[in-house]
Amino acid sequence: MRWKFLLRPSWLALVGGVLVFAFACFWLLSPWQFSRNSERVAQNDAVQASMTAEPKPLDSVLAPGVAPNEHTEWTRVTITGTYLPQNEVVARLRTVLGEPAYEVLTPMRTTTGQVVLIDRGYVQPGEHNAVPPYAAPPAGPVEVVARVRQDETDGKHRDAFADASTGGKLQSYDVDSRVVARASGLDIRPGYFQLDQNTPGVLNALPLPQLDSGPFFSYALQWIAFGVMALGGLAYFTIRELKPGGVLAEMGERQKEKKARKRKSVAQILAEDEEDEADAAMGGDEDRTEAPAQRN
Repeated sequence: MRWKFLLRPSWLALVGGVLVFAFACFWLLSPWQFSRNSERVAQNDAVQASMTAEPKPLDSVLAPGVAPNEHTEWTRVTITGTYLPQNEVVARLRTVLGEPAYEVLTPMRTTTGQVVLIDRGYVQPGEHNAVPPYAAPPAGPVEVVARVRQDETDGKHRDAFADASTGGKLQSYDVDSRVVARASGLDIRPGYFQLDQNTPGVLNALPLPQLDSGPFFSYALQWIAFGVMALGGLAYFTIRELKPGGVLAEMGERQKEKKARKRKSVAQILAEDEEDEADAAMGGDEDRTEAPAQRN
């Protein structure tokens, strides 16, 4: 039966590989790209809305102790409090507008008693990539306008550190209120707040993300197309092998011939070769005898 090739280990391995690839395309890779597209759309909508909306008091947007989420991120809020520069941390290895930068993170104690983490913006590295001098935040109570941001997460869970390479300045690998809280011993509420331009304490205000949808939706469609092509190719070659002259069928015939030839003795193989040569010679003699007759 021609269906027997479906049970060959090589064919089973091929089918398994194609099915795993198609599963990854349909249920892992394309949904991942669709989710990234949805996140980008939600971010763009939030940023766009924040550009025209008036800032609201922090506690009216986020209750004390509540962490920001995708629904509250980028919302503009007003915060009144006093900076705590003695607990400042600098985020290292940042990139702003394609250039290396440090972000300055300063806790602030609000008039309600809670402590929030303020991202005052960025400074560019100085000589030997050191943190350059920058302006201290204003002393005393101030009111700032900032955008709500979710904490970043360092996959290695590294704490802030200070050594000779940092000039004694506390530095962290991400912008995370939890890292600053551990370094300072302060009870800092989740999330952080990115200062707007022209607000007390801001250095160089961080730019807003670009409002474009990105390539994620097209990537998702490409993964779906790849999965369809893989299944279509498997179906094509399956049908091709069921017809006469299939590659696997020809390979099977050749393997049978090789096995049959291996089972023969050397004497049998030589005898068959001699018979083939004799038949070929007789065929040549017949051609030569017929040629003169044709000329007459």
